Parts: sequence; C-alpha cells; structure tokens
Amino acid sequence: MRSLWAIPVLALVAGCSTVATDSPPTALTTTPSVVAVSRVEQIRADIDALVRTGLAGAIATLTENGQTLTLTAGVADRATGEPIPLSPHQEVRVGSISKTFVAAIVLQLAAEGRVRLDEPIDTYLPGLLTGNGIDAHAITVRQILQHRSGLPEFADAPEIDEYRAGVEGRVFTPAEEIRIALRNPARFAPGARFEYTNTNYTVAAMLIEKVTGRAYTDELTGRITVPTQLTGTYLPNPGELDIRGPHPHGYATIDGVRTDVTRSEPSVPWAAGALVSTGADLNRFYLDLLAGKVVAPAQLEQMLAGEPQEPGGSMWYGLGIGGTELDCGAQYFGRTGGIAGYVTVAGASRDGRAVTITLTESPEREPDVQALVSHALCP
Repeated sequence: MRSLWAIPVLALVAGCSTVATDSPPTALTTTPSVVAVSRVEQIRADIDALVRTGLAGAIATLTENGQTLTLTAGVADRATGEPIPLSPHQEVRVGSISKTFVAAIVLQLAAEGRVRLDEPIDTYLPGLLTGNGIDAHAITVRQILQHRSGLPEFADAPEIDEYRAGVEGRVFTPAEEIRIALRNPARFAPGARFEYTNTNYTVAAMLIEKVTGRAYTDELTGRITVPTQLTGTYLPNPGELDIRGPHPHGYATIDGVRTDVTRSEPSVPWAAGALVSTGADLNRFYLDLLAGKVVAPAQLEQMLAGEPQEPGGSMWYGLGIGGTELDCGAQYFGRTGGIAGYVTVAGASRDGRAVTITLTESPEREPDVQALVSHALCP
C-alpha cells in the first residue's frame, strides 16, 4: 500500500446526507439557519454524489458567523452499516493539514526572535542534513517551510507505510526517517522550485524541538490546541494506533481488496501528517489563523504570501498553507491532507467562512475541488 499523506495543497472533498448545526464547542440544534439554504443543498448534493461513486462516507463541516453546521453522508463502518453520527466533533486523521500547525509554531518562534526564517537550517540543526548534493548551510528555514529546499522525500521509501507499520508493530523516529531520505541525492538546488516533500516538515518539527527544548507534542498543545480550544485535536503518540474519540472508519484498497485501515502507526508521518482533528476544530483553527490569533500579523503576512506551485497556476503555496481564488472572487487559504483511510480539505476565507470536508477513503477520480470549496464558501 502506498502512503497517501504526501498530497499537496488542495484536493478532494465529500454524501444520502444528514444535517445539524452547532454553536461551538458542543451544543447542537436542528435547523441549518447559519448557512443559506441554497448552499446547504448544493453541498449536500456534492457529498451525496461523491458517496454514490462508492466511497464509504463523507463529513462536511461549515462555519459562518461563529456557528457550525455539519452534513454527513454514507456509513461510519462498512461492516455494520452504521451511519456517520451527525456531529462536527467526529475525529479523523487529517494528514498533511498537520503541516499548517508546524509552520504556525515555527512562525511563533520567529516572532519571539528565537528562529530566523532566512537563516540556514544548519544553524539550528547542525550536521543533520548531509548527503549527495545537500548543503544545509544553503537551505534556509523559509525554504523548508515553502517546500523549496530540494531535500529528497523519505515517504517514497517502501518501508514508509503507516498502515503496514501498525500491523507489524513498528515505530519510526524522526532521525531514522531523515536518514532514509538522505539515502537519495538532493532533488534540486535550494530555492530553485517548489516540490512538495514531507521531509521538510519532519525537519521543521525537529527544529521546533531543538529551539524550545521540548517535545513537539508539548509545543503543539501549549501553543495551539489549548489556547485555541481545539478539544478534538492532537498528535498521537508512537504506537498509539487507535483514534481516541468518536470517529468513522477509514478504508483503502490493498492488493485489490478494500481494507479497514483506521488503525495506523502515527510515528510514520509524525508531525508532517499524523494529526487527528475534527471539522469544528479545523474550521476554528483556520479562522483564528487568518484573524491573527495564532500567528502575529508580521509573520502571518509572510505565511500567506505564497508563490504559484506551478508557473501560471491558480494555486499558491506560502509557509505551510496554500491558497487560491474561488469562483466568487474570494481568497481561500487552507490545505489538503491525505493519509491511510482519510482525505480532508480544510481552510477559510477572510470573510469569516470556513469549511472542512473529509472522505473516509480516497476516490478513484479527483473531484472538482475548486467548485466544491466555492460551493461551501461563496455567498
């Protein structure tokens, strides 16, 4: 099975559906009054259509004016046929959405004067990155966060598979995965182009640990999840295969067989992709981020100021977050995360709207993400 969590910026969203509304963090009501009925019906149709293609299930969570609405489609468990509970607090693995959290912490450290974005990464992690064509004195912290470092990808190695590692009872350390990456030469000279690489964010999280002297999970909790009241968001410990809270099962096709891959080893993607969260939490996080409540304004400006992923492309990538212009002209900032069993897109616009959509298996054909996000966020 090929690991899914190396999916860049925007991709995929989510089917017969149900609906509830919620005033964060817990109270549920029964009418979708916080979002225009036409948008609710469009999103309902979108996720229903995706589940009709054969996917197990989908959850769409929208936040507007401080209230959250949830639509669900399909089943939480193929074995029992149990529907996905109607709650914005269903926990899922969110894959590379984890990277926005890593980048936010690095930028907090930059605001504190403890990290300089244009300083070589070797200043903070001396001797870590050495190899064929790799010069850590020439790679800056900013280039690491931008995916412009040229570092090779450790997730391409055959042993890097979070589901198989869970079955086999194997855990990985960040240093071990860096050594796996460095078996390969540099992909390009630092700064030459954009190339999405999970190795970058393992390095960035190691930087956080080195500068603070604390475990990344402690910094994540102390700097983001507790202050922002993200009660369903956490990075599982090595060997912690299960999702702690209520959750739909995730599925993947392995050797031609649809397989329940809900239990997987979090030390494989670690800070670059092992985060567990909920739609309500992710919407709150991205709205607070854009409002300057997570990263100081000067650093937030740099975080959001991206470059096109491809020449002439409509999507840009900043520091741990991507963006695009929606069909209605609004700017959207967010990311996609894919990991064994789950594909999630999450983000927000500057006008106070946010969306998170999770599929509980990867679709065979990529949907029109631009249209899906526009349906969710455009007035």
